Amino acid sequence: MLSSGAIGVAAAIVPCFRPIQGNFGFAAFWMMVGVLALGVAYFLVRRQALRDREPFWSPPTRRITEALLPGFIAGCAVGVFLIVFHQKLGVATWHCSVAWIILYGSALNAAGFFTPRGIGLFGRTLVLLGCALLFAYYLVPGDVTVAAHYVMGSVFGVLHLLYGFYLYFSERKRRV
Repeated sequence: MLSSGAIGVAAAIVPCFRPIQGNFGFAAFWMMVGVLALGVAYFLVRRQALRDREPFWSPPTRRITEALLPGFIAGCAVGVFLIVFHQKLGVATWHCSVAWIILYGSALNAAGFFTPRGIGLFGRTLVLLGCALLFAYYLVPGDVTVAAHYVMGSVFGVLHLLYGFYLYFSERKRRV
């Protein structure tokens, strides 16, 4: 969670220095960020499995991956749709970010059945936050795409960092 949060915060800073506008740019940029974060997360899990002399593709890893997969595939479809049909749509970056938040929250909620209670709770929180953000669309002042970048950085960056710190300290207490 900490690595994903750091990647999300760093990615949210990029549009401040190099504007990423339009549906195509927004979807392509954040999908690359998501692939990077997912790759780093699986690398860290793999490294921990090797260190603990456990198989990487164990039954629990398979179950969690299978629980995450539908939400991730649907999120990927939203991003690809935005990339392919970017010229035929109005500005849809806000709606795309909200869809990704809701789908990711749903995926974490599903994975929460195979993990400690906190993951499912974090997922449900993201679903509720995504629903609230959907209704907040008309309250966004100024450029919606810039606001969508901030939302992505806040949710996939800051919230992941906060949750990662919570996990780090709560897991440390359990081990001691």
